[in-house]
Amino acid sequence: MRRRRAEERPLLPDSKYKNVIAGKFINCLMHKGKKYLAERIFYESLKIIEERTQKPGTAVFSQAISNAKPSVEVKPRRVGGATYQIPIEVRASRRLSLAIRWIIQATRAGKGQSISKRLAEELILASKGEGVACKRKENMRKMAEANKAFSHFRW
Repeated sequence: MRRRRAEERPLLPDSKYKNVIAGKFINCLMHKGKKYLAERIFYESLKIIEERTQKPGTAVFSQAISNAKPSVEVKPRRVGGATYQIPIEVRASRRLSLAIRWIIQATRAGKGQSISKRLAEELILASKGEGVACKRKENMRKMAEANKAFSHFRW
């Protein structure tokens, strides 16, 4: 017997811009409980974005998140001894989580400059529909498109 579903806690907005998505992003960026450091990295990267693009940093950030959000994903399902990759539509909360995770992973994978500069670069690229996070989204969409024939196994 399964236990009850986990309660979804309300997301708290960040301290500077009062943006809920930015608050979640900072929490995901945080490492070993060092929230102040995560906030400093995030706000510094928004400042870098404003200098480079001449646009508000929050606008570029929200555009980057919306461009990195996947609409479909594939889940493996075992049917009669064979495993099929079945395309499934992604829930709104999972879309946001995946987009944030992909952007942060792409930022951490890059080497060389400071993490603020790498995060700024990844957010700028994602806002244009380029970059590692958008490439991952596109790969997932292509995989779902290729396995559309197995969508009748969804239940």
